Amino acid sequence: MKRPQSVLVLIHNPEGDILLIERAKHPGYWQSVTGSIEAGETPEQTARREVEEETGIVAPPEAFDRWHHTSRFEIYPIWRHRYPPGVTHNTEHAFSLCVPRDTPVRLAPDEHRDWRWLPWREALDAVFSWTNRDAIRMLTQRKRLNSRS
Repeated sequence: MKRPQSVLVLIHNPEGDILLIERAKHPGYWQSVTGSIEAGETPEQTARREVEEETGIVAPPEAFDRWHHTSRFEIYPIWRHRYPPGVTHNTEHAFSLCVPRDTPVRLAPDEHRDWRWLPWREALDAVFSWTNRDAIRMLTQRKRLNSRS
C-alpha cells in the first residue's frame, strides 16, 4: 500500500522548458515526475529515486532544489485502491531539477509511454493536475523564467 506522502519534481532546463512525461495507463495524462515516499525515505531521497526510475536521469543530491512547499490534494478515486482504506488525501512535496535539454531520457515503460520538453506556458496547459500547474507557476517566480510561448 502507498503512503499518502509524495514528491513532485519539476525537471526544467535553463531556458525554462519543462520535461513532461505521459502516464502509460492513462494516455493524455501529462505530468512531471511524481512518486510516493516509501517507509524510511526522506522527501529528498524519494525525489532522486523517482527521477532516476521514471526518466533515467541520475543527478547528485545538491542538484535538487527542495522548495519546502507542500500541496494537499484529494486522491483521484481511480487511484485510491493503492492506499490504505479510508485514505482520501495526499501531501505532495515540491522539488525542481535543472538539466540541459539534451539530457538523455529513458522512461520506465510500465509507468510512462512518452516524454517531451515544452515551454513553461505550454506545459501549464498540458499537465492534468492543479498541483503540477501551481508548481510550474511557482517555478517561473523562483527562476524568473521568460515567457516563450
